[in-house]
Amino acid sequence: MFREMRRKNQILTLEENIQILNRGTSGVLAVAGDNDYPYAVPLSYVYHDNKIFFHCARAGHKLDAIARNPKVSFCITDKDQVVQEEYTTYFRSVIVFGKARILESETEKRAALAILTARYSPDVEEAQRSQAIEKALQAVCMIELAIEHMSGKEAAELVRAKQSRASQSEG
Repeated sequence: MFREMRRKNQILTLEENIQILNRGTSGVLAVAGDNDYPYAVPLSYVYHDNKIFFHCARAGHKLDAIARNPKVSFCITDKDQVVQEEYTTYFRSVIVFGKARILESETEKRAALAILTARYSPDVEEAQRSQAIEKALQAVCMIELAIEHMSGKEAAELVRAKQSRASQSEG
């Protein structure tokens, strides 16, 4: 159903993919937009239990697109280092595919917002975060992306560096 990556030596492990998802703070959500044009929008997110959660306004292009077709992709760039003298970029990224749904029940929205606020405001007391959630609950929309497929890739130069470090630690 999903294509295999061509450059198998550059594939990241599931564990590395999850580390990137947990480290990242923003990514790009791609949906089937209006008039058959793709619509890609940068968003803050949180990864939790093989799902990604986003918050947004209660109306707009992405919500209309998800209502028409819940199949989406989401891309996170973990590293993007331009190396001028090599005419390349040392990159590391993850892309996920899955189905998005708008959380309708207040219980689901509240739980997703709790995960999101804990991720972005870990030093704020839980009681204060809960107050903020209650205040925003009616005005905010929460989207859940249930991951069906995930793949990560890094530049060949990063793979070689990783292998070199591993062989040095063995020796």
